[in-house]
Amino acid sequence: MQQTILEINHLSKSFGSHEVLRDIDFTVCPGDVTSIIGASGSGKSTLLRCINLLETPTAGEILFHGKNILAHGVKATDYRAKVGMVFQSFNLFNNMTVLENCVVGQVKVLKKSRGEAKENAMAFLDQVGMTPYVNARPRQLSGGQKQRVAIARALAMEPEILLFDEPTSALDPEMVGEVLSVMRTLAGNGMTMLVVTHEMAFARDVSNHVVFMADGVICEQGDPGELFSNPKQQRTQEFLSRFMAN
Repeated sequence: MQQTILEINHLSKSFGSHEVLRDIDFTVCPGDVTSIIGASGSGKSTLLRCINLLETPTAGEILFHGKNILAHGVKATDYRAKVGMVFQSFNLFNNMTVLENCVVGQVKVLKKSRGEAKENAMAFLDQVGMTPYVNARPRQLSGGQKQRVAIARALAMEPEILLFDEPTSALDPEMVGEVLSVMRTLAGNGMTMLVVTHEMAFARDVSNHVVFMADGVICEQGDPGELFSNPKQQRTQEFLSRFMAN
């Protein structure tokens, strides 16, 4: 049996009387690229925020290497150091340079020396093609450049899993490709990724597992080739026919 890094069991989330997620189950193994697709409002981003403990689930378990991270006494900061997140709105520190954005977390959370953190940051900024901009501030960058810095910052924390919350949705169309290209490279290098996305070609061609959500539940999940070419559920068929026709 293949080892799992992350196991989501019967996860639910309510805001007051409004149930946003209901009985969510799936697993993530090392090297998996899992795409979570579905219409806006289906609960995808809330699911990702629950997995990263930015929201507290109402019920269920999140097992990281078999340990329930919702259990009493588990430190969220220790867990988040292993489960990085890239947001659609970049969330960079505007008062810091590109390089400092990628250094600060390593020093504060991982307790690395500034020298080691800087060397590490430069390697990841090089990987995403942002070396020429290390002294720039976020306001001097395009959206695509900001997102590539955000990815480098997340990678510099050396996570076991990287969560992406609609990483291209805030970008102009011509900048989407440069970010997807970085993500394709990461996937090819074996990075374990969980991606909430509207980019159906990425979900179909890069993922090895696709989860389709609607109204807070998982309607269907499985192999991308099978799910895209032969969806079993009517909701999945209708959603994919709309997207694939574009």
